[in-house]
Amino acid sequence: MRRLLAMLLAVLLCLTLFAACTKKGDPQTPPDGDQETPPPAEPVTVRIGGMTGPTGMGFAGLYKNAQENPEAYPYEFQIVATADELTPNLATGSLDVAAVPANLASVLYNNSEGEYRLLAVNTLGVLSIVDLNVGIETLEDLKGKTLYSAGKGSVPEYALSYILAQNGFEEGDVTIEWKSEAGEIVALLNGSGEGVAMLPQPYVTVAQNQLADLKIAIDLTEAWDALGVDSRMITGVLIGRKAFVEANPEAIDKLLEDYKASIDYVNAQPAEAAQQIEALNVAKAPIAQKAIPHCNLYFMQGAEMKEAMQGYLQVLLDQNAKAVGGKLPDDAFYYAAN
Repeated sequence: MRRLLAMLLAVLLCLTLFAACTKKGDPQTPPDGDQETPPPAEPVTVRIGGMTGPTGMGFAGLYKNAQENPEAYPYEFQIVATADELTPNLATGSLDVAAVPANLASVLYNNSEGEYRLLAVNTLGVLSIVDLNVGIETLEDLKGKTLYSAGKGSVPEYALSYILAQNGFEEGDVTIEWKSEAGEIVALLNGSGEGVAMLPQPYVTVAQNQLADLKIAIDLTEAWDALGVDSRMITGVLIGRKAFVEANPEAIDKLLEDYKASIDYVNAQPAEAAQQIEALNVAKAPIAQKAIPHCNLYFMQGAEMKEAMQGYLQVLLDQNAKAVGGKLPDDAFYYAAN
């Protein structure tokens, strides 16, 4: 009997020790409910820069969502008048991403030794040939005419020269009078009562409010596409600081998904989006609503973006290497395109 009692005590002691060891040191058999669920990661706030005009209009949906649900859409915005106000804030890190002119993105990349990434295209061409009581309907109709434009020595001149040359125009077929800015051209047309000009949006819409007979004769984006080349006429793009992009890939991918939805929203609901565009200080709502259908807001990323952008930058490089920062960006410039 004593022997049996001793055996039972020994078994009980072993079971007690085993239970104690399991509780203290066996991570493979935790009791249900003992493991704590780690708290969800805090969303990364993305600080976005943009400019007044078409390249900023695509942010309207992002802005609306960020105001209504900042936890799900952690975006902050800084809207300025010119790219010169954006680039220092990108360089110092007070902005994470920004919508900038397409050629400027290339210049920034080349001048910074690769410190930026091209995330998406947001706007195709915004230039149009407008006609006031002259009767222009096709590019061929421009021969022998005088065309007023601003932007000599910059992208508007290069784009126009390329399209005309690709359509067989020779020097002297069109007389181009370069003016300092779009407002001067509108005043000139208003004073003469007729004329042909190249203007960007939203200046075309502003001018049409003053000149009832002014019409869009040729959309230069359509004229470029009609050439059938492996490029697109691109006005605006979204770039990000390399350090931020590489440190926050999930936040960047979510931003791009939300940004595409935002641009789709602006194109599909211009009246509603125009109210958000004004609230974001990008443009006045009445002007924005009329201009949106002609602004060619378009989301493009990945391989499609790379092909279109490379072709566009090559056109600029061929005319003035300084327009793209001296050379074409290498493959590392293009986010998620390789």
